[in-house]
Amino acid sequence: MYVANRASDKITQLTDNVYVCRSGSAADSQIISDYVRYFLHQRTIQLGQPATVKVVANLARLLSYNKKDRLQTGMIVGGWDKYEGGKIYGIPLGGTILEQPFAIGGSGSTYLYGFFDQAWKEGMTQEEAEKLVVTAVSLAIARDGASGGVVRTVTPLAEMQDQHRWSYKEVYPGDTLQLWHEELEPVNSLLDVVSASSPDPMIS
Repeated sequence: MYVANRASDKITQLTDNVYVCRSGSAADSQIISDYVRYFLHQRTIQLGQPATVKVVANLARLLSYNKKDRLQTGMIVGGWDKYEGGKIYGIPLGGTILEQPFAIGGSGSTYLYGFFDQAWKEGMTQEEAEKLVVTAVSLAIARDGASGGVVRTVTPLAEMQDQHRWSYKEVYPGDTLQLWHEELEPVNSLLDVVSASSPDPMIS
């Protein structure tokens, strides 16, 4: 396995109010996202209104299912629409679609099922939900070598539409995340090198 970029953004905006979280092959998930955006743009022009989260998720599922023998990507499609409110759909390898109260995916998710069984609950506030996501991804980073080095969150905001602000985005750098059992403090990390004015070679 080769990790080309531990800080890449794997959350892609599909419409004003719908996002996809991508895992697996970056190229496969990016091309599906591009096709979904293209088809949704055509649909919006024809119908004169934005697509619902369910329509967006089903389009991503259809593209994934039709090429299931060639694609190696899993996706989570989530967002808000005026008909059904907040919705989230898991689309694992093969193109199945699952409407869920929460969804996890990617290689790091195998470490998180027990954690979510204990920590997730109905009716969480935005702050509680975001804290849960940050904790979960930091756990995945600690246990899985392919789970990146930063945490990114996106929250679709129904009440902000009139002000043309559809979502709230936040980034948590890896060196600000809590450390878990037997984790070591980062030394000469990529974030240290990037922030330095004249970085030294990363030699230990």
